[in-house]
Amino acid sequence: MAREKSKRPVPAVNEPIAAPSIAIRLTPFLERHSLLLAIVLVAIASARIVATYPVFSHTADEPAHLACGVEWLDRGTYLMEAQHPPLARVFAGLGPFLLGRRLHGPAADPSVPTGTEEDFGPRFRLMALAGMDLLYQNYDATLAAARAGILPFFWLACAVVYLWAKRDFGAPVALAALLLFSSLPPVLAHAGLATTDMALTATLGAAFLAGRVWIERPNPRTAALFGFCGALAVASKFSSLVYFPAVAAVAIVWYLATTHFPASRVGPAIRERAPSLGIAVAVLAVVVWAAYRFSFGKAYFGNFRLPAPEFYLGLLEVTQHNARGHLTYLLGQLSVDGFWYYYPVVLLVKTPLGFLVLAAAGAVIAVRRRQSFESALSLAFTAGILLAAWFGRINIGVRHILPVYLGLSILAAQALWRALDDSSGRKWLPPVAAVLALWAILASGASHPDYLPYFNEIAASHPENVLVDSDLDWGQDVKRLKTRLTEVGAKSVGFTPIAYLDPQRERDLPPLAPNDPQTPYAGWNAVSLTQWKEDRFGLGMSQQELRFWPDNVPPQQVVGKSIFLWYFPPAPNAPPR
Repeated sequence: MAREKSKRPVPAVNEPIAAPSIAIRLTPFLERHSLLLAIVLVAIASARIVATYPVFSHTADEPAHLACGVEWLDRGTYLMEAQHPPLARVFAGLGPFLLGRRLHGPAADPSVPTGTEEDFGPRFRLMALAGMDLLYQNYDATLAAARAGILPFFWLACAVVYLWAKRDFGAPVALAALLLFSSLPPVLAHAGLATTDMALTATLGAAFLAGRVWIERPNPRTAALFGFCGALAVASKFSSLVYFPAVAAVAIVWYLATTHFPASRVGPAIRERAPSLGIAVAVLAVVVWAAYRFSFGKAYFGNFRLPAPEFYLGLLEVTQHNARGHLTYLLGQLSVDGFWYYYPVVLLVKTPLGFLVLAAAGAVIAVRRRQSFESALSLAFTAGILLAAWFGRINIGVRHILPVYLGLSILAAQALWRALDDSSGRKWLPPVAAVLALWAILASGASHPDYLPYFNEIAASHPENVLVDSDLDWGQDVKRLKTRLTEVGAKSVGFTPIAYLDPQRERDLPPLAPNDPQTPYAGWNAVSLTQWKEDRFGLGMSQQELRFWPDNVPPQQVVGKSIFLWYFPPAPNAPPR
């Protein structure tokens, strides 16, 4: 679609000509060097991500993903768990596999039936322990190699933002969008972990962009690209099967409502694209099958064989997971059914405020400029994901809606560049927009390396009262805890970690005893914020009904951002616990 051109009033003959705006002065330089500047921005963000690798210990989900990826590479099977497709896991397992890491135990427990709601806990434990065994073969090198496997998805996501914005709005807006996107703490956090969320973000955005190209120029080449990118999204995470139709539907409805597309042209448009759509579907099917190593076996739902039976089992498992819900903590409340306002709250507190203001301004611009479909497309993309997530019952973090930052970054960049290019005489507008962008970038820099537990000024003082789990405490600060306990010479500690550990193979970690929620141990006590806030559910009590001792005793120290630490001197002549 043609790039939108600004319309400026022509000054009268005797009217003084205003000084060119900041945007006009910067545009020639940015357009000449846009690709180089984009590479520099991605390189800076990549360095920030890699710098976090040695700081943090593994999070709760990383060992399981690593084990499944190494199983696919080492044994040519995908038996441990089907709830997540293999693409991101294979990328996470590739580095460790090349370093010589191999599974030593069974890939599946034959006593645990797969495809049932009851088998998730035992299988996750098997995956986690297998992943821990891989990590302990050389902890720091293996974990860094696994996390490095996700970095290419971050590069792809950056490329999507840059190409999308440049295609519609030009190089300056593309660079602004890339700068904002590559500075977002949630993006940097999940680009630095061996999980599936950054892979979904990148591939979903690529599929959407490729779909646009195919819609505009339907031919075998664009259809094949669309099918390939769509397959990458499906092979990254099953939520793409919900998110992509949602964003496509919102975009199509918006287009039909704002352009008054004649109903008589709908049929011919569909018939024109139907043959190449068949190519896209065929490419998608073959690539997804390749992600499962062209497996062929018995389907769980019938006595017959199908390509990639793990794919259908994965759909069953994720559907069952959504049906039974997932334990969620929000604003002091616990639920397995989710909260309708969960993701709006998450975005409100996990995103830099300067970025949010710019994105909101961009959304207003997109709605007001109804004749410009390009201006609204990033808003439609964002709205589709939020709409689809709203109906889900798995509310466990901003990572589940991470792709929204693709669209929000482009919206924010449009607002920023429009303000810098303002010629209406509102002299306050360019500096305000620049301050908002600088606020977002500086907030990101100040949070280094703690991008995962980042909260903006709304909740920064007590984020544990708003969210926990992968938004705050995913087990990433155990390394810091070990360092602190070594410094104080602790001989033991009361601590229940959220991520699996093997105390026998952990270096510099004193003997552990599970936390007693009612009474602290004499000596050192460390409390994971997620365990503190969520363990009440396991006891069948609400936070209001059941008080834990950390509720009444302020922490003496905070380790990293996610572990509280206390020391209680033992009573005279008290027996050891």
